[in-house]
Amino acid sequence: MKYLIVGLGNIGEKYQHTRHNIGFQVVDHFIDPEKESFKSDRLAFVHYKKFKGKTLVLCKPTTYMNLSGRAVNYWLQKEKIPIENLLIIVDDLALPFGTIRIKKKGSDAGHNGLIDIIETLGHSNFNRMRFGIGNEYSKGGQVDFVLGEWDEDEKKIMPERLDKMCEAIKSFVAVGIDRTMNYFNGQ
Repeated sequence: MKYLIVGLGNIGEKYQHTRHNIGFQVVDHFIDPEKESFKSDRLAFVHYKKFKGKTLVLCKPTTYMNLSGRAVNYWLQKEKIPIENLLIIVDDLALPFGTIRIKKKGSDAGHNGLIDIIETLGHSNFNRMRFGIGNEYSKGGQVDFVLGEWDEDEKKIMPERLDKMCEAIKSFVAVGIDRTMNYFNGQ
């Protein structure tokens, strides 16, 4: 059985540590960087990992956030992964910093990456894990905030939050979306 775990983000050094790249940060944290790495492949950086007898295809689209759907659709088709085994990891302005919210389906909530995935797949019935980045910005400052780096207080908390999100990925694969939502939502 295969699972597609997609962390949304933008490629390039200037985006690497930004709030908008939490998806990339989570899948990077999921692997052991001393022994494992992502390989550049079609539309994405990809890494295959075994967990509990299942194959995880970890994916970081290289299409930039606004065209994430192309990469998601390609890897679903190439690996013949059923939609219920897809998990998208994304940032969320509407959630307080560090909050994890996992859902089976839902709206795009104005997130350009989710908008493109929904348009490309033709539906919104896929699992997603949202990470709250907060909304501590002044009027007109949303783009700078989202594309800004974590502040010092956030950086101190991030290792524990990244660990928690990786635990949620393992739970999704091991026990399914329903039990994972029940356990991790709000943590």
